[in-house]
Amino acid sequence: MDHTYWHKQTPGEALYPDLLWSRPQHKKQAGKLLIVGGNAHGFAAAAEAYAEAGQAGIGTARVLLPDSLQKTVGRIFEAGEYAPSTPSGSFSQQALAELLDLASWSDGVLLAGDLGRNSETAIVLESFLAKYPGLLVLTGDAVDYFIKTPASLLERENTVLVLNFPQLQKLSTSIHFATAFTSQMDFLNLIKILREFTEQYQTAIVLRHNETVFVALGGLVSTTKTPAGTEVKLAAHAAVWQLQNPSKPFEAATTSLV
Repeated sequence: MDHTYWHKQTPGEALYPDLLWSRPQHKKQAGKLLIVGGNAHGFAAAAEAYAEAGQAGIGTARVLLPDSLQKTVGRIFEAGEYAPSTPSGSFSQQALAELLDLASWSDGVLLAGDLGRNSETAIVLESFLAKYPGLLVLTGDAVDYFIKTPASLLERENTVLVLNFPQLQKLSTSIHFATAFTSQMDFLNLIKILREFTEQYQTAIVLRHNETVFVALGGLVSTTKTPAGTEVKLAAHAAVWQLQNPSKPFEAATTSLV
C-alpha cells in the first residue's frame, strides 16, 4: 500500500526543522491573533487559548468575550474586550460588527469555544464565516455550531478544525462523506480516510485520538504521539504557527505539536 502521503513525527523532534529555525525573533513580527469565546457561564476556553498562544510565541493576542462577562471578568482578565450579548449571555447578532473589526486587525482568528448554545450566536458565526476571508481556527463547541450545516466550513480555505473523534464522525455523516469514521477503524485505515477526506474538502483537520494527534490537509497526513492535552491548547498552538507560516499550513500545524 502506498503510504507516501503519511508523515510520522517523533515527539520533541520537528519533522520540519526549518520552521523552527525561521521563527520570528521579535514580537512585532510574530503575528496578531484574535481569540473569541465565552458566554455568561464561563470563559475558560478563551482564557486557556490566550495563555497557550503566549506559550506558542504569538506577538499580540486580543480576546473578544460577550459583554455578559464584563462585570465578573473585567477586573481579573485584562486582555478581554467585549461585544454585545443576548439575554442568556452569549454573543448576539450585534456582536458581528465588533468581531469583523477586530478580525481585520488580526492575522488570524481562533474560535476557542465555550460559546454556549444560542440561535443568535449561530447566526453571528455563520455570517462571520461568510464575510471573513482570513485564517480561521475552530475548536470546542465552535465546531458543533456547523455540524448540521458543514459545507460552508469544510469547503472554506484557510481553515483549521481542531476536534475530537465524535465531532469528526458527526461532520462526515452530515456532509454525506462516502466512508464512515468508526471507532473500530484501525490506525492505518484512519490515516487513509483522513487523506481522502482532505482531498475532497479544503479545511485542515487536527484530530486528537488514542494518544496521537493527526494533522490532515490536502491529502497529506502527519501523526505525532503526544501526551494528553486539550483541544484548546492544540488549537492555540496551531493558530500561532499557521499565521506565522501562511504559505506552509500543513507543515505549520504539524510543527505546532513539537
